[in-house]
Amino acid sequence: MTRGRLGAWAAVALGAVYFLAPLVATFEFSLRMRRGQYSFDAYETVFASGAFRESFLYSTVLALATIVVVAALVVPTAYFVRLRLPRLAGIVEFITLLPLVIPAIVLVFGYIRLYGSSSALPLTGSSLGADALLMFGYVGLGLPYMYRAVDTALQAIDARTLTEAAESQGAGSLRILVEVILPNIRSGVLSGAFLTFAIVIGEFTFASLLDRPAFGPYLQRIGASRAYEPAALAIVAFALTWASLGLIHLVGGASPGAKR
Repeated sequence: MTRGRLGAWAAVALGAVYFLAPLVATFEFSLRMRRGQYSFDAYETVFASGAFRESFLYSTVLALATIVVVAALVVPTAYFVRLRLPRLAGIVEFITLLPLVIPAIVLVFGYIRLYGSSSALPLTGSSLGADALLMFGYVGLGLPYMYRAVDTALQAIDARTLTEAAESQGAGSLRILVEVILPNIRSGVLSGAFLTFAIVIGEFTFASLLDRPAFGPYLQRIGASRAYEPAALAIVAFALTWASLGLIHLVGGASPGAKR
């Protein structure tokens, strides 16, 4: 038992060093912009940049739109598959996993081919069309995470009993979904939403090839021309990701079926 515990702690310590050492080194380097002393000059430069604010705001708005669309697609689908069409569960799960199997660069080249300037629906020919195309690309990327989170939350509640009880009171399908099911799977929806937000904020391939002013391409451009600012941006992106994971932990602390 003692050897097993020592081995486990040793493995945890090695893992912590492996993952934290590069992060600490990056943070330390980001503080060395002022010669001879530590300072937050790199962070001040980053936050004062208009390009940073514009790209981050663009990606944030796009992330929120993506979350709304993917939740509107996944929640009714997962609910009706679990309640009415359980035989299709395997097929739906396979479809939701496809974005993890197909590389993003393949998807975006397919989008450009289908919706380019020479196609019948040239979405890439306008800023609004390209924004919409990018959002739907992000919907595909967020689909596996949102579906897993929502489906897990649905497993934790008795959706059939809740539905039958609401139907006995005269509630329709839409009202049952919005007022009965959704509050009980709120933690799952929010978990999927935060994961989707973290993915969209740091995504590079879609935004770069569709030539959109997103946060991911901005990180790449800064990294190609600056020294200390990219390290500061890496720490900021890491903090955003861990903030999203922390929010998932907070909202997931309560049982999905606690609200009945």
